[in-house]
Amino acid sequence: MAAAACSHTHHYHRLLQGLDRFSQCTILVVGDLMLDVFLWGDVRRISPEAPVPVVEVRRETHVLGGAGNVVHNIVSMGGKARMVGVVGNDAFGREIRNLLQEAQVPCLGLVTVHDRPTTVKTRVIAHHQQVVRVDWEDIRPVEPEGLLAILHAVETQVRGVDAVVVSDYAKGVISLEVMDAVRALAQQFGIPVFVDPKVPHAEFYHHVTLVTPNTAEASAMAGVAVSEDISLEAVGRLLLEKLQCRHVLITRGPEGMSLFEAGAPPLHIPTVAKKVFDVTGAGDTVIAAIALAAAAGLNMREAALVANTAAGIVVGEVGTAAVEHARLRAALQDSGGGEG
Repeated sequence: MAAAACSHTHHYHRLLQGLDRFSQCTILVVGDLMLDVFLWGDVRRISPEAPVPVVEVRRETHVLGGAGNVVHNIVSMGGKARMVGVVGNDAFGREIRNLLQEAQVPCLGLVTVHDRPTTVKTRVIAHHQQVVRVDWEDIRPVEPEGLLAILHAVETQVRGVDAVVVSDYAKGVISLEVMDAVRALAQQFGIPVFVDPKVPHAEFYHHVTLVTPNTAEASAMAGVAVSEDISLEAVGRLLLEKLQCRHVLITRGPEGMSLFEAGAPPLHIPTVAKKVFDVTGAGDTVIAAIALAAAAGLNMREAALVANTAAGIVVGEVGTAAVEHARLRAALQDSGGGEG
């Protein structure tokens, strides 16, 4: 009994020591940048023109979204970040550049494509609930000239980082050519690659360190649905084999997350969320936290525990949110660093 308590205390201190090393880690994020616009207001009546609520807007906020939210989380949790992504030659693209600079993230890997709009997602929030979302985007693959600029940016920005995160929102940045370049450079420099995937691009993600699909994405990527006959564990094992990756982390919403790795039993981690207001950007938080924790020297099981704790914090906020280092540390201390 005393030995078990001692082991638990050692494990808990390892997590906190890993957290303290976040400031020494630099993560390169490659992916689809967006600007998240939030219109906050109240609903007092229904429109006489159509059976829809009339939202009286009280304030407007703009934050980094998509791959930019991964960067925001890395910086907020105490790490350093670099970014490779695409913006349009427009006011929203310039705003993304400014927001990155405010977060002290270098913009050397930002590619401006002149005939392509910056991706913008506008959410209308009333009484802590999302009423509607409006998207402005071009999801076609980036043209050859832009692709060459992305590949050059990856090659220059990857030097000296501790890990690469691929944040794929299927908005045109992540292609087989980009993934091949990321894999080759990561292998050359001996750094891990973490992927937040999109189902249509499943064939792009072979031989990476870790992928983080949710349950529905994992089922679709594995080609089988979780059912009475097919267990989540079977899906996780199929994905490991299909992608030939080292780890698969399946995020399961209110049921927490499950980590699969070859030659080891799965790790099922129950959620630590006390309340769930909004899951917007939760996947960004998970991949930012697990990449930082692994770069800081924690093993993947320990890193998954840190990511689960971070996710439990962010779903309790309305809108695109990032987890602060102090709050993550306090949450780990409250939970004792356990697996539930």
